[in-house]
Amino acid sequence: MIQASTARSERINLRLSGTAKRLIEQAASVKGKPVSAFIVSSALATAEETIDRHGTMALPRDDALRFFDALAEPPPPNERLRTALEEHARRVGPR
Repeated sequence: MIQASTARSERINLRLSGTAKRLIEQAASVKGKPVSAFIVSSALATAEETIDRHGTMALPRDDALRFFDALAEPPPPNERLRTALEEHARRVGPR
């Protein structure tokens, strides 16, 4: 987890309604944090959660088994895949 207290050299400016500002100030006070530290820690937690949620995929058991079976025994390439691979080799060349 990224710490909110690491060296700070970057800035984000934002505008918000008075109601939102007062709510954030109240929440920061309840947590015993300065407003800026509260905002940074809250934003970092949400950012990490968002990235984690979008970085993994959960499948129902049956779908996961089908996926792993396809990895273990992939179907033979069809004509479209062979054509695409040939086109790639022509454009990019062998690696």
